[in-house]
Amino acid sequence: MKKRYIRIACIALSVIACIIPVMTSSAQIAWGSTGSDVSKVQQKLKQWGYYDGSVDGIFGRQTYDAVVWFQKSNGLTADGKVGTQTAQALGITLSSSSKSSTSAEEYLLARAIYAEARGEPYTGQVAVGAVILNRVRSAQFPNTIAGVIYQNGAFTCVSDGQINLTPDETAMRAARDAMNGWDPTGGCLYYYNPRTAVAAWIFSRTVVTVIGNHRFAV
Repeated sequence: MKKRYIRIACIALSVIACIIPVMTSSAQIAWGSTGSDVSKVQQKLKQWGYYDGSVDGIFGRQTYDAVVWFQKSNGLTADGKVGTQTAQALGITLSSSSKSSTSAEEYLLARAIYAEARGEPYTGQVAVGAVILNRVRSAQFPNTIAGVIYQNGAFTCVSDGQINLTPDETAMRAARDAMNGWDPTGGCLYYYNPRTAVAAWIFSRTVVTVIGNHRFAV
């Protein structure tokens, strides 16, 4: 009986030993990721002259461009993602401390909500998040949250740097509610504050609803 238990234990350990390398090799960070792994990548890229931005642990456009440049310069697949091969080329080991893809997207959405709509009613903050998600689903816009937010000229908070502010708990909840399907706008793709908007074209969009200081339009 004891030999049987030992045999079962050995088999279990063998299975675990096979699983661990698979789990480790699948570690990957990409646009929208945050955490210590991103900081390590930025530090290495900065050290080698590929990156001149802040080492802030946020994988955005500048980090993506630097990763692609590094990959092209070193004969790697230039997909802008840091997986096992790119990490090895950088001389770093990826850990499990970076936010997962889903939580990273939620956090990025919360940052956009906080930067664009803090001070607005809670429903209005969810509505801003919903507009971003509606754009992700629309063929007229990029198909990722990061792509929509960082699309050139799309959001004031990106151009003025407020996208890098730390979101509060209200913005985090608003992002979660938007991602869970709450859309107070009924499918709108645009919003603007009529007192601060400077692009004349935005006033030509059909307004569906008004929440707080923002008009939501299609």
